[in-house]
Amino acid sequence: MLGILHQISITCFFTSYLVALLLELTRFFGQFRFRMPAVLTMMGLGLFTHVSYLFLRAIDMPIEDGRGLLSSWAEWSLLLALGLAICFFIAYIRRSDTIISFFFLPLILLTIGLGIWVGGWERFSRTETANAWRSIHGVAMMVGTGAVLVGFLAGVMYLVQSWRLKHKRAGSRMFRLPTLETLDRANRRTLLISTAAVAIGVVAGAIMNLNQHEQFDWTDSGILLSLALFLWLLAATAIEYLYTPASRGRKAFYMTLASLGFLVLALVGVVLSSHGVS
Repeated sequence: MLGILHQISITCFFTSYLVALLLELTRFFGQFRFRMPAVLTMMGLGLFTHVSYLFLRAIDMPIEDGRGLLSSWAEWSLLLALGLAICFFIAYIRRSDTIISFFFLPLILLTIGLGIWVGGWERFSRTETANAWRSIHGVAMMVGTGAVLVGFLAGVMYLVQSWRLKHKRAGSRMFRLPTLETLDRANRRTLLISTAAVAIGVVAGAIMNLNQHEQFDWTDSGILLSLALFLWLLAATAIEYLYTPASRGRKAFYMTLASLGFLVLALVGVVLSSHGVS
């Protein structure tokens, strides 16, 4: 299996994204019944080959040569392109009737082209790479933490405002709160932001550890709890968008409350383990 995957090159996913763009351009020539599944198929193929290429590039890097894993401008350009492709894939599933592809796909192709152009530039050392990924890890986890806290506050305000409306006490101009619709949207957006940020933080932390210690300690409590937080946020995001009960606000509050609990556990795990100081 790995032998076949090693045949993957940048051309594979570049071509997949290019074909997806060409399929979207058929909008100018009328209705194409199978346009959406065809675009999703090409994007899925592109994402699979894109991830496989970067993964194999990382594991094939010799440890003894002192160069960092995923430590060149070319690889960082390809990682940026991958992030854009994932964002487009999710957005296209939700709103395939729009022309967002005309904005996303050219930028994705240009970013991959940039990675090809700087492909000959020298890699950074393992120490420099670990420091760079440590910064990304720290910023991403900070953003994820902040988003969870903001989502929790939005959920609390939703319950307060809902109670005030039920008891006809929401008319005071001195103690006004945002509308339930505004608070519900804020809660959903912070859930998405926190999930994406923690995902980036977990991946960056893994790459940082591989560059710094040449291994990834899955038994570390900080790492395990960070993974648990991410998995919960991922599940909460799926529930938020796939399940719509009668009381959306209460559901969102309970999920953000659980997210806050996972966040506190993750932070305690980081503080009490070597993860937070290494």
